[in-house]
Amino acid sequence: MDKKVCLIIGGGRGMGAATAREMHQRGYALALMSPSETCEQLAAELGGIAHRGAAENGGDLAAITEKTMAHYGRIDAALIHVGGPPKGDLLDIADEDWDKANQMIIKPVVRMAKHLTPIMEAQGGGSIVNITTFSSFEPSLTFPTSSVYRVGVSSFTKLYSDRYADKNIRMNCLLPGFTDSLDLPQKFADMAPMKRLATAEEQAKAAAFLLTDDSSFITGQSLRSDGGLTRHM
Repeated sequence: MDKKVCLIIGGGRGMGAATAREMHQRGYALALMSPSETCEQLAAELGGIAHRGAAENGGDLAAITEKTMAHYGRIDAALIHVGGPPKGDLLDIADEDWDKANQMIIKPVVRMAKHLTPIMEAQGGGSIVNITTFSSFEPSLTFPTSSVYRVGVSSFTKLYSDRYADKNIRMNCLLPGFTDSLDLPQKFADMAPMKRLATAEEQAKAAAFLLTDDSSFITGQSLRSDGGLTRHM
């Protein structure tokens, strides 16, 4: 197949769906996975393929990878976008909820790296993007498990880029701020200097930048797309 292929974990709605539409406009064929039928509906609309499954389920990640290779024979770009982990007061969060956060956030990235690396190495390169959060580097007590584990994704991303950059396989993180794909009150929009929420389409353009050759010399990085919300240099 001559057309490049983008695989999106969490591609049924929100930023994942917006990225699917953006990559479709850029000429990529699509393979989508999400827990509900939304990935199947969007794939049908955009001429792609889909598998209904959960990011924290290793069998589902293997299945969508295998289905994509069987259908297209290649994977050039992959977006990993998972749902929100458990929240609560810091020391009231149960052990099983910390374990669930690890299973939801870090495990899918590691597992997909294992699936995708031999494919991308054989075809001469590729790009993997992990959507995390603005609170990766400025932890928030509102999102304790997310703050802890998503910074772990950035650490893994840097280690991965050190290991596989010379194979022309890039991995980066996108750190979005509050976005309109979530039903958020105005106080969250007011937190950023831009005084508004991002649109899912804006985040999709940032994701597409990292997924495509537009960012061909960028790897191991965590790109903030948060409207100026965070302040670390």
